[in-house]
Amino acid sequence: MDFNWHSDPITRSTPVTPRYKNTQNVRGFMLEHCGPGFKFDRPFMAWIRNDQPKTLGDVVDEWQRRNEDSRP
Repeated sequence: MDFNWHSDPITRSTPVTPRYKNTQNVRGFMLEHCGPGFKFDRPFMAWIRNDQPKTLGDVVDEWQRRNEDSRP
């Protein structure tokens, strides 16, 4: 069964699957790990979906790298 991005628990080790979606569940995870300045933008969403293997931990790290001034 494929990962349910709407309701399954997300951790830093959760792999980004081909059916990844920017859901409220993902947004909550990202806000928790990146702080209240977190937001999705088109270049970042394109990076998430670039077909390179990654986890949600990698996604958090990349957002923080791109937004060093927004870290909690």
